[in-house]
Amino acid sequence: MSDNRQVFTLKQVVSSIRKTIEERYAQHYWVKAEIHKFNRFPSGHAFPEIVQRENDKIVAQISGIIWKQNFDRINQQFIQVVKEPLKEGSNLLLQVKITFTELYGLSLQIVDIDPSFSLGEVQKQREETLKKLQEEGVLNQNQLLPFPILPKRIAIISADSSKGLSDFMDVLSNNEKGYSFFTFLFNAYVQGDQAVDSIIQTLEKIKKVIHHFDLVVLVRGGGAEVGMTCYNHFDLCKAIATFPLPILTGIGHSTNLNVAELIAFRNAITPSKLAEFMVQTFREFDQEIKDNQKLIIQKSIDVLFNSNQLLQSTILIFKQGVKHCIAYSSQELNEKSNWMRYAVSTELSKNQAEINQIQIKLNHFSQVILTSPKLQIDQWNDKIQVGLAGFILSTKRQLEETEKYVHLLDPIHVLNRGFSITYKNGVVVKDSEQLAIGDEIETQFSLGKVRSKIAKEL
Repeated sequence: MSDNRQVFTLKQVVSSIRKTIEERYAQHYWVKAEIHKFNRFPSGHAFPEIVQRENDKIVAQISGIIWKQNFDRINQQFIQVVKEPLKEGSNLLLQVKITFTELYGLSLQIVDIDPSFSLGEVQKQREETLKKLQEEGVLNQNQLLPFPILPKRIAIISADSSKGLSDFMDVLSNNEKGYSFFTFLFNAYVQGDQAVDSIIQTLEKIKKVIHHFDLVVLVRGGGAEVGMTCYNHFDLCKAIATFPLPILTGIGHSTNLNVAELIAFRNAITPSKLAEFMVQTFREFDQEIKDNQKLIIQKSIDVLFNSNQLLQSTILIFKQGVKHCIAYSSQELNEKSNWMRYAVSTELSKNQAEINQIQIKLNHFSQVILTSPKLQIDQWNDKIQVGLAGFILSTKRQLEETEKYVHLLDPIHVLNRGFSITYKNGVVVKDSEQLAIGDEIETQFSLGKVRSKIAKEL
């Protein structure tokens, strides 16, 4: 072994590396990377793991440092712009300084973060998800489903502690008309990193009992745009778009709709607004029933009036026909009788002997002649009486069927199904705006009536 070797201590080597790096990388750099883990200590300093992924694989990794004073400033600025704190798993645009120390080696000291970059990443994810849904042909699939006439059975996806859920249930349960809804809560994470898998799994649970529900609602409290990035996730949006029941969303106050809201059957800006829409479908159906009820009653009255007019006209025609037939037969009989008398009188003057014979024959012939028209008239009269009786019986049966149909439309049957009619001064109340505090009202049930007084407005 040569004695001319130059030997360095470890400190000399790492110090030389530090000096070289400090000279080579003296300025700050902007780096796009993901914060894998923050590793924040009680002191307030953070030592995050900074990574780059390609095809969900980590292809680069380095340790980072965020000193407490920088962390507090950066986090506060991030909250002001993005409306949520820094979190692990976020792709960020970092301003870093490359550092190297003898004890801790190479790291990136994070001195700033550009929050506007995160908003751009959200928009990029949103556009990519919409494009993929369009390519798979499912973009509007949920919106093309038939909407139930009365959406009474509702599967709710929400967190049981969500303020949005309580607002939704309050509007639904306390509607002024007292419409009843069947609801079942499927508890799930509705924000944050866990929301995507949680909501998808919940939709799969609902599929197993889908015959119990008319539709699905997804509700949560308000949040910032980036705070709801899970609703731009392709897997979640595809699960919503392809679900076999209409899905309605009320997931926040954001003015820029996320993909889940765009592809859902219907979206509302808040859970309360979504519940108001549900109640409104009942109001519209209720009003449609009342309008149809009035129309049916009016049509029934018209049918009865027209049928009665037709019956009276038909009876009059039959009476006139019978009178005409009798008059015509009588005239014909009189004419024949007069002709016979004239013929007899002429023949009598010719031959008395023949007259006697003829008289005998005429008497017999007259009886035959007189009997035949009378029999014919009697037959016509019998046929007319039978036909008239049959027509009257048929018309009577028609009227009885119409009367039964009208009877079925009687409002009492609607009342027997649990509805009621409210009167004010004898006039039906159709709108709560007709009432004021202090008004006396009368409510008609299927059995009995009650009188009440308006004490306060709801």
